[in-house]
Amino acid sequence: MNVKFLNPFVEAAHEVLRIETKISLQRGELSLEKTAYMTDDVTVILSLIGAVEGTVFYSMDSKTALNLASIIMAEELKNLDNLAQSGIAELGNVITGRASVKLADAGFEVTISPPALLLGRGATISTLDFPRLTVPLTGECGRITIHLALRENPNRFQKTPQIPVPPAPTLG
Repeated sequence: MNVKFLNPFVEAAHEVLRIETKISLQRGELSLEKTAYMTDDVTVILSLIGAVEGTVFYSMDSKTALNLASIIMAEELKNLDNLAQSGIAELGNVITGRASVKLADAGFEVTISPPALLLGRGATISTLDFPRLTVPLTGECGRITIHLALRENPNRFQKTPQIPVPPAPTLG
């Protein structure tokens, strides 16, 4: 895992959360994880393909997710209903979209998947041979941890092979 891929995500999280929630975050200690990821109460999952490939997870406890969803929706939410879940998933999507712009500016074009939201603590997600860089971000809303299982695509400059299209048959 290349540390240069971390800064776009941390910067994007700071920017998006400051704009969407007016919350500032403090960055915690960076760590490298080589074991499978164990989910927190709420985990947003997105994949990247292109010059950089892999998966990003945004994990948080239920209280943090409710705090963020309440701020985003401008109303106090009591549970993680469909609207709250959608808001949290979209927050991960916007952060990753902003990070993908920063990656492109650095010469790493990527495409991101739609977000998936996983509810429930303790599920194991293997990132196989992708080690994960993790960094916690803490603010008045709680703690969000970014997990990056990303690597540079070794084939990023190869063109996709084109399948020749046979000519249309002639009638006659």
